[in-house]
Amino acid sequence: MQKRCDQNRKRTKRRAICCPIHGCYIDSVSKKYPLFADRAEQLQQRGMPRQNALRLVSAQMAVPIVGEWIEAFWCDRCQQTQWYHVCRCENGNFQISIAPRDLWQYASGAVAPDGNPSVGQFTRRNSRMLGCNYTKDFQFIV
Repeated sequence: MQKRCDQNRKRTKRRAICCPIHGCYIDSVSKKYPLFADRAEQLQQRGMPRQNALRLVSAQMAVPIVGEWIEAFWCDRCQQTQWYHVCRCENGNFQISIAPRDLWQYASGAVAPDGNPSVGQFTRRNSRMLGCNYTKDFQFIV
């Protein structure tokens, strides 16, 4: 007969992702945004042989990169949200680094933290406004 405490140990453990500055656990505040490769060089950097990478990229427009994604985390000690590039190692540990700007274009469904570069400053400013005082930016000629 098993004791009750032995049964509870079968639960999944919390992901051991720690703040690189303080070493404390950090909480996820977004979903995972998987990464994709569209060039053979990106697959070669991750250890795939050149011929296999070329064959795979020519067969598919975008190749999913297994075990890597972008995710936002909140640190209690830093008191801020930061976007990280997360890699799951073969031993089950996680390796995190601050997500570089160029990595956002390889994430599926992620909106860059700076916003869409094709959107103008006027539209960006007005989208953040609260309330209904939108007419102050317009000059009416009477």
